[in-house]
Amino acid sequence: MDTYFLTGHPMPRHILDEAHIHPAIRDKVAHHQEAVVLEVQAAIAHHGVVVVGMKSNPFIGKARKLLDAAGIEHHYLEYGSYLSQWRVRNALKLWTGWPTFPMVFVKGVLVGGFDELSALQQGGQLRAMLA
Repeated sequence: MDTYFLTGHPMPRHILDEAHIHPAIRDKVAHHQEAVVLEVQAAIAHHGVVVVGMKSNPFIGKARKLLDAAGIEHHYLEYGSYLSQWRVRNALKLWTGWPTFPMVFVKGVLVGGFDELSALQQGGQLRAMLA
């Protein structure tokens, strides 16, 4: 049964505890595709809104158009397409826990993808987050 349902508190993300990772591979796990994670973290630190995406995914374009139509500046990072750089994108999925693209960050907070961004915009919460 869901922890939230039982306790009213969200369940923490499941991440394999370091004690359960053999010491010989801990460094490899800790630094897997580290450069891309650091690049996204730096962008998040310097921009109010960051969209992380890939070529040929229509939801990235929709998210960017929504932001443009709202007059909200955003920084865009693109990593490959459906056929390239999937390992890089997989590292971002592992880091964030978010399974799809785009990944939209507002003031350092992952808000989800296009659907979630759209809901925030429609509900007036996006502007409130940026204030």
